[in-house]
Amino acid sequence: MKAVLLNEHGGADNLHLGDAPDPQVGPGEVVVNIHAASVNGADPKVRAGNGRYKLDKFPHILGRDFSGIVSQVGSGVTDFVVGDAVFGVTDQGIEGAYAEKIAIKAAIVAKKPEGLSHADAAALGLVSLTALTAIEDTAHLKSGQTILIQGGAGGVAGFAVQLAKYLGAKVITTASAANHDYVRGLGADQVIDYNKEDFTAIGPICDVVLDTVGGAVRAGSYKVLKSGGKLVWIAPAPEGAARADVETLKPDVKRDRAHLLRLLELLKAGAVKPPAITHYKLADAAEAHKVSEGRHLKGKLVFDVR
Repeated sequence: MKAVLLNEHGGADNLHLGDAPDPQVGPGEVVVNIHAASVNGADPKVRAGNGRYKLDKFPHILGRDFSGIVSQVGSGVTDFVVGDAVFGVTDQGIEGAYAEKIAIKAAIVAKKPEGLSHADAAALGLVSLTALTAIEDTAHLKSGQTILIQGGAGGVAGFAVQLAKYLGAKVITTASAANHDYVRGLGADQVIDYNKEDFTAIGPICDVVLDTVGGAVRAGSYKVLKSGGKLVWIAPAPEGAARADVETLKPDVKRDRAHLLRLLELLKAGAVKPPAITHYKLADAAEAHKVSEGRHLKGKLVFDVR
């Protein structure tokens, strides 16, 4: 099969389209012919070998979420047959979606509805699991509460804006001026231009902050929380900025079918919609990574594999 291969850590130009062995189906697994796969914020970090993302085996195939068609079914699998359209996210610590095929545990994928394109399904996979775990399972956001979502135009944050609005919260988000209309369209009640405005000026009015940016943004995020509030983070930041009267929480993002089915329930209810998508071919993986690292992306980057 064709796949994007990383032969050593380094810059985006270290990604090259090449040949890799076809995956073999194991017990409890399915092999999926991938039609679309998305780029996530962690992917360039793995490629570069930053910190905990350092790899010890090459060549490596990046990629965590995908959508495609089941081509093989392993022993013990009864809920899928060859030809089923499915989507999912690889298990923690496992990658391989920048490729034409992937073997994955059947228990952590779900059937893709006919009305959802492969690109949209791939774009929603990991961002939906992350946002659902952060907002519902970790923050336990409730109707009437106020939440600040940092970096609202991004994949996880954009899904979180929609989910928080659906749950009945007042949603404040940060975004560049070019993305204000986009995040308002997702449901944001108030948008702060992070290039021109100090978001901490809103004062300690928030019950929850979802920090998808990290770095210096984390310290400021504590300043807008009420006593007893919750800061939920998915992007790391230096220690030392925490407040004793608020909770600092990192969501434990499980790969499971239950959260994918929750996503489909929200889609059916009209509570969320797929993000804006910028399309690439697998051969253009290096360019996609350069765009991702620019950190000013609206929505998601998706590879059209087939």
